[in-house]
Amino acid sequence: MKSNSKLFIAILAGLFFGVALGLVVYYQYPKETAADFAKNVKLLGTIFIRLVQMIIAPLVLSTLVVGVAKMGDMKMVGRVGGKAMAWFISASLMSLLLGMVLVNWLRPGENTAVTMADVKPADDLVSNVHAFSLEQFVTHVVPKSIFEAMATNEILQIVIFSILFGIALASMGKVAEPIIKLFDIIAHAILKMVSYVMWVAPLGVFGAVSAAVAVYGGGIWKLYANYLVAFAFGILCLWVILLGVGYLILGNRLWPLLKRLAGPLLVAFSTTSSEAVFPKLTEELERFGCDPKIVSFTLPLGYSFNLDGSMMYMTFASLFIAQIYGIDMPLEKQILMLLVLMLTSKGIAGVPRASLIVVVATCAMFGIPPEGIALILPIDHFCDMGRSMTNVLGNALATTAVDKWEAKKD
Repeated sequence: MKSNSKLFIAILAGLFFGVALGLVVYYQYPKETAADFAKNVKLLGTIFIRLVQMIIAPLVLSTLVVGVAKMGDMKMVGRVGGKAMAWFISASLMSLLLGMVLVNWLRPGENTAVTMADVKPADDLVSNVHAFSLEQFVTHVVPKSIFEAMATNEILQIVIFSILFGIALASMGKVAEPIIKLFDIIAHAILKMVSYVMWVAPLGVFGAVSAAVAVYGGGIWKLYANYLVAFAFGILCLWVILLGVGYLILGNRLWPLLKRLAGPLLVAFSTTSSEAVFPKLTEELERFGCDPKIVSFTLPLGYSFNLDGSMMYMTFASLFIAQIYGIDMPLEKQILMLLVLMLTSKGIAGVPRASLIVVVATCAMFGIPPEGIALILPIDHFCDMGRSMTNVLGNALATTAVDKWEAKKD
C-alpha cells in the first residue's frame, strides 16, 4: 500500500516536472527546437514501453499456464464451474463492448487541441506491425514455435500455446504438480519484475508529457479532462448494468450485500488493488450466507477471469490512444480487437497494472503506437481506483449469483 502511494507520488512528480519543462520549451524556443527536444526527451517513454514489452510474453505464458492447469478442479465441481465461466465470459464481453461503444460515442481523444500525429513512435517499437486483417489474424493464432512467438511478442500465439499446455498439465494429475509449481514460481518472479518496471514509469511520464506539452502547450489538460470524465461516465454505466443484473438475480438481498461490500469497496478504491481485499471479501461473502465451497472456488477464478472494470478500460484506453494518433479503426477492426482483448486479458487480469500491459500488447498488434500509453499514465491512478472497485463488485455479484443458482438446484 505504501509502495503504491510512493509510486503514485513519483508519477505525479514526473507529470508536473514534465509539464513545467514542456511549457518552458514551448514558450521560450522556436517550433523546430521544440520538435527536436520532443523527439529526444520522449525516448524516456520509449525505454519504459520497451521494458513493459519485455515482460509481456513470459507473464502471459506463466500466469495463463498456471491458471488453466488449476482449472482442472472444474470437473470435480461440474455445473458450478460451468455457471461461473458462463457469467465471467458474458460479463467480460459486456464490459469490453461497453468500453468500445462509449469511446466511439464520446470520442474523448478527438475533442482536444492535442493531436499526436506528429509525435510518432520510435520505429523499433512498431517495426513489425502491419495493417491487421482477418487473414493475418487466423495466421497469427496458430504458433509454429513458442520461442518465435515469445521473441516477437505474438500474444495470441502465446495464449493458444499456454491454454493447450495448461490443459495437458491438468490432465496429468499429480505427476504435473512440480511443473505447475515451477510455472507458479516463475509467474511470481515476473510479477516482482512488474513492480520494478513500474518504478521507471515516472521517467516515462516525464518524457511523454514534456514532449507533448513542448509541441502542443497546455492543451494536454483538456485531453486529460475529457478522458477522466468519459471514463467516469463509463464506470457509472457499468455499475448500473451490474447492479441491475444483480437485482434481477438477488432481489432485495442486493442491498444487504452492498452494505457488507462497503468496506472492501472502499479499500479497493483507496489502494487501487482488488487483490488487497480478497481475504476480507471472502469473509463478507460467507457472512452474507454464501456456501464457503462455492466462495473458495468461484472467487479466485473470478480474480483471473472476471475483472469487469479492467475489461471496460482495455477497449476504452486502446481506442482512446488510436483517436489521439488519428488512426482510423473501422467497426470490424474494433470487434476483432475486442475478441483479442478477451483472449489476451485472461490469466493476467489479477496482475498489478495488468490493464496497461494488455493495452500495450494489443495496441502494437493493431498498428496503434504503444508508447501512447505513457500519455495516460499520469491519470491512470484515478482510473485504477474506479476499475478496482468495479472489479470487486463484479466478483462479489458473480459469486452470490452462482451460490443462489446452486441453492435453487439443491
